[in-house]
Amino acid sequence: MSSHREAPEIAKDPVADSTDLYAFVSPDACDTVTLIANYIPLQSPAGGPNFYEFGDDVLYEIHIDNDGDGRADITYQFRFTTHLRNHNTFLYNTGPITSLNSPNWNRFQTYTVTRVEAGGRTTVLGRDLTCPPCNIGPLSTPDYPSLAKAAVHSLGEERKVFAGQRAEGFYVDLGSIFDLGNLRPFQELQVFAKAMHFQSAPGVDSTEELNVHSLALQVPIHELTRGRWSGTDVDDPRAVIGVWTSASRRAARVIEHGRGMDAQSGPFVQVSRLGNPLFNEVIVPMARKDEWNAVPPADDKRFAGYVAKPELAGLLPVLYPGVFPNLEALDKSGKPRADLLAILLTGIPKGIVSGFQNFTGTIEADMLRLNVAVPPTGKPNILGLVAGDAAGFPNGRRVFDDVVTVELRAIAGLTFPLVDKTFTPDGAAGQITDGLDSTAPENPYLETFPYLGVPYDGYHHPAS
Repeated sequence: MSSHREAPEIAKDPVADSTDLYAFVSPDACDTVTLIANYIPLQSPAGGPNFYEFGDDVLYEIHIDNDGDGRADITYQFRFTTHLRNHNTFLYNTGPITSLNSPNWNRFQTYTVTRVEAGGRTTVLGRDLTCPPCNIGPLSTPDYPSLAKAAVHSLGEERKVFAGQRAEGFYVDLGSIFDLGNLRPFQELQVFAKAMHFQSAPGVDSTEELNVHSLALQVPIHELTRGRWSGTDVDDPRAVIGVWTSASRRAARVIEHGRGMDAQSGPFVQVSRLGNPLFNEVIVPMARKDEWNAVPPADDKRFAGYVAKPELAGLLPVLYPGVFPNLEALDKSGKPRADLLAILLTGIPKGIVSGFQNFTGTIEADMLRLNVAVPPTGKPNILGLVAGDAAGFPNGRRVFDDVVTVELRAIAGLTFPLVDKTFTPDGAAGQITDGLDSTAPENPYLETFPYLGVPYDGYHHPAS
């Protein structure tokens, strides 16, 4: 998956587990950028009696690098507080929740949003902002869209914020991919599946009808760029920002004997981060995944070797014999994958893709890079830049972009001719996919902020 349970330690701590990160120029407010960081993966809609919520003891952050050093120039911090109205009931709600201040809603959360600049300036953008409840069912949350709409808060100066449950927008055939790298549409060619006489089949969405918790922020472009730049020149270096999200916990945790509660103290320590989708999931080896989660993007040079020679590029020819001969030759040649290094760690320099760049410099750092001068398109392609749609991944990431297919094809060699015109990709490189896309009805999206759809409720979707 993009970053669900992607490392041994964070898999034990879902409240701090960043699952997906999105950054794009808002299609309905083109002078703003929307940033979305999802947490708490694989939520079953029927999550009662203790429904999902953000961690009061977690510092959630969305970081912006606008000078290419892999360190935050601007950070938006989210801190949550949980409230209990009735201490004598086991229920999340004691009647229908028809408003964000409903007395029937027993356990609810508020939060503070703070903007922190690298120079030390700190600005509280909003206090005591209310999250919506989880979507429980038709009796408890009879008009959930209205509750979610009320939880979109204005922070002034074209800023909006939302923090709460959303429908999972990421789609992937997780069950098949991690079953020895099997891709259902091509499984008759996969060495183990072929031995068992498997035939090609459509992909199965493993995240269908699941929910996540989203931190969504919409801010003016000039608040994110170096020198408050705002223009239309795609080639201007100031047009490119790097984005990542992180979650941190206090250094010390003490469990209080006999109370079932704990206390935290000490400085915050990063336990999770996410920039490009699937980076830690697929690129970083198991033994170093926790290490990757603990360091800033500025330190990613230590992981660059895994990008230059990705393990999956060597596995595809073995798993699909005879299907990727050119990729096999490339992998055995030992040539570093300069295409992947650019896409994932430096951004794409000017002159590689006509009319486009999202280069942040030579410092290798895993960040989601967005050129804010590229306007949204009225006819987006879910394959983004590789399909000629420069407003999509890997130029930032929109909620519906098919990042699994894009990254599979890139690793399979489709993008290597960008840096070596003598290389001819295998025919399968342009066809490889897990067989899913965002057009399926189980993947709802909104046309306006916060763009991810209404979460599934537990009454109509009782099992995952």
